[in-house]
Amino acid sequence: MSKIPYNLMGQRFHRLVAIGKAGKSKDKQIIWQCLCDCGELTEVPSSRLRNGTIKSCGCLQREKARQANTKHGKYRSKIYSIWRNMITRCTNSNHEKYHDYGGRGITVCKKWKIFENFYKDMGDPPTKLHMLERKNNNGNYCKRNCKWATRSEQNLNKRQQKFSN
Repeated sequence: MSKIPYNLMGQRFHRLVAIGKAGKSKDKQIIWQCLCDCGELTEVPSSRLRNGTIKSCGCLQREKARQANTKHGKYRSKIYSIWRNMITRCTNSNHEKYHDYGGRGITVCKKWKIFENFYKDMGDPPTKLHMLERKNNNGNYCKRNCKWATRSEQNLNKRQQKFSN
């Protein structure tokens, strides 16, 4: 029984579109040059296109791996930076502001040591001008003691500095 030749030209297979024949494999199977939705060219045996074992140039697998390794997608965001700095000020004795936070006994509540919990409670700042503020300057970082505030609002809530002569 002879193999039926399939003309796959122009057909879509998931993210791939067959754009031309690229040759034959050792077992005489037609290899198709395909254009992936991401813009990459790849060569795929016709049987793997038809049975769906190849769905992209490899970009789909990379995307799935990236998604599996991404917890919240906020790693490079302003909110993540605010959270990371809050944690560092309270826990890292080498931080320049540690003496004003962790050195004074200011802590971050257990729940907020996980970014997703902090983000769920606080959300994004309302504007780029808003910063995280503790309502009671001697209190810890937790939902009931924190809010978003502008610089001018924060200036009204500073602890008094004692200067000696």
